[in-house]
Amino acid sequence: MVDRLAALLDRFPIAARVDPFGAAWPGAALWVLREGEIALPGSGTWSGPGLLLAGAGTRTAALPGPGAAGLCVRLLFEGGADSPLAAALPDALWVAPGELPGSQGLLALLFEEAFAGRCGRTALIERLVEALLVQVLRQQMEAGAVRGGLLAGLAHPRLRRALVAMHEAPAQPWSLEVLAETAGMSRSAFAQAFRGALGQTPGQYLQAWRIGLAQRALRRGRPLKRIADEVGYGSEAALSRAFKAHSGLSPRAWRQAHIEAELVA
Repeated sequence: MVDRLAALLDRFPIAARVDPFGAAWPGAALWVLREGEIALPGSGTWSGPGLLLAGAGTRTAALPGPGAAGLCVRLLFEGGADSPLAAALPDALWVAPGELPGSQGLLALLFEEAFAGRCGRTALIERLVEALLVQVLRQQMEAGAVRGGLLAGLAHPRLRRALVAMHEAPAQPWSLEVLAETAGMSRSAFAQAFRGALGQTPGQYLQAWRIGLAQRALRRGRPLKRIADEVGYGSEAALSRAFKAHSGLSPRAWRQAHIEAELVA
């Protein structure tokens, strides 16, 4: 069976960091609500128990109501806003405990650790939330609940084959014909279904995936020639052209801007 998340989580892992409940944290977070209400301005209000996943595009913090009890856990994506998983998450997603099959034990342990005050609780909670997030992503794909974007593509019974193939082997010379064959579809049906699900062509998605991997490698200080080979460009010049077309900067200028931004932070 194809693992739709393995390559994504391996190359762009997600880390969890516990924050005080009720902290004004805009952006990606998983709010674990044991009881009471929580509201996300512009999206809705929900009653616990349950999980509120706020995506990276969220501009306001969730607001727990009076007497609400739970956890706020920030979600930190490798690559920040450039992470394909960060971009794929919906702005707001509420999941009731019964909607996560097989997660009852995980949720019970999470709530126990959240309120028991044991030593090492923060580290354990963060690992539990990382595991729980995988459960949420899996549930959303299996239920076909996401209507557009990467998760919608990964939920598609045929498109997922081509997406996983690109994720696992970005350096392969993927053509539309080969990708369509991998998906078990005709060329025209594949192109139409891909654009309908992800909002872009297979070529545009492949370039974005390759450039995202190149940015990850640049952050790690890898040489440009090796990066070009690893992500499917035959030369530094070819990578530089694609990189600038996608991000507006050359690889070297992008790396310098990233270094300067880290120094400021």
